[in-house]
Amino acid sequence: MPYMGFKGINFKRMQKEKLLLWTLAAINFTHIVDFMILMPLGPQLMRIFEISPQEFGLLVSSYTFSAGVSSFFGAFILDKYDRRSILMWVFLGFLVGTLACALSPNYPFLLFSRILSGLFGGLTSALIFAIIGDAIPDSRRGRAMGLVMAAFSVASVVGVPFSLFIASISNWHAPFFFLAFLALVILFLIYRFVPSIKVPKIEGKAKPSPQQVIRRVTSNSNQMRAIFLTILMMLGQFMIIPFLSPFMVANVGFSELQLTYIYMAGGFFTVFTSPWVGRLTDKYGKVKIFTIFMSLNVVPIAIITHLGPTPILLALAVSTLLFVTSNGRMVPAAALITGTAKSENRGSFLSFNSAVQQLSAGLASFFGGMILVENTDGKLLNFEYIGYIAIIISLLCIPLIRRIRVVDASSSK
Repeated sequence: MPYMGFKGINFKRMQKEKLLLWTLAAINFTHIVDFMILMPLGPQLMRIFEISPQEFGLLVSSYTFSAGVSSFFGAFILDKYDRRSILMWVFLGFLVGTLACALSPNYPFLLFSRILSGLFGGLTSALIFAIIGDAIPDSRRGRAMGLVMAAFSVASVVGVPFSLFIASISNWHAPFFFLAFLALVILFLIYRFVPSIKVPKIEGKAKPSPQQVIRRVTSNSNQMRAIFLTILMMLGQFMIIPFLSPFMVANVGFSELQLTYIYMAGGFFTVFTSPWVGRLTDKYGKVKIFTIFMSLNVVPIAIITHLGPTPILLALAVSTLLFVTSNGRMVPAAALITGTAKSENRGSFLSFNSAVQQLSAGLASFFGGMILVENTDGKLLNFEYIGYIAIIISLLCIPLIRRIRVVDASSSK
């Protein structure tokens, strides 16, 4: 075997790391597009299946609810198996759920298919973060999170518009067939580029019971602070995000077609800013970068929740700043939260955190809907009050994150 110096070994390791991260980003991209694509297909589905807005709302929320449920129960099993093996089984289930959506002949079958997709899709986020935590050292974890989370931006810029395009030239089934094919390709990438990662076993200890898993998380004050940070971040954002589109149409003057500009512009910029924020996180520290972007994030929140009729370019500038700063605070937060658990219980903790994230997003949307009212001419009122609440909740995250510490800075060497 030819001699390979330290530089050669390091280069080979970095190449494997990049292939792993691109595979995880592809998983994240497919999962996000699958979740997002249903909302713009709403008018078409309501017409074809002759369903009410409430029934369509159930179709959307069923995915989030089932994802939260599966994330909770996933906490009891994710740390018992090899990371690659369980990721392949989970993603296979997601593929089946997506294919079932594509083949759905009626509303009840589509509702069942969305629940099935959510059950498996909800586990992918926890597994992605657990694998990053296990395979990427803490010194490079911010950059890794930035790359993987850029998948949300690519989904906004490319995935959703392309899916809508093929739906417009074919039918609503087409985007789900496309995602199912993409998932089949990614399943091969998982087998090829995700390494086998055995979860360390503690000598002389049996596998923990569900009660012990719950107690282990809830009795750990550091992990509970991380979970509470997740709750505050979701409340601060999802009181606003679900109502951004109807507000921009009813109050600001956007047409329904022009709404796509918001997500394309925001997604386009975060494609570049997300990896950049990851590099800043590794260089200057998670807490410092989080504090900067969370402080900046309240500026577009304050502006956008007070907008009236506004030129489109100005409104797009504000909404893009909201996207960029929101993503900017998530990258260092995710890197920090991942490091609050050791490898032997990282999967169970992150699965708990994912369940809390899904539930918090749902509750935030519910509370926001309770505050928002529609007047006689169709305009939405009280959005500025939602903005005030979101700003207060967001600023509370800054002192909280300073009390969270990384306990497993060493990962795969």
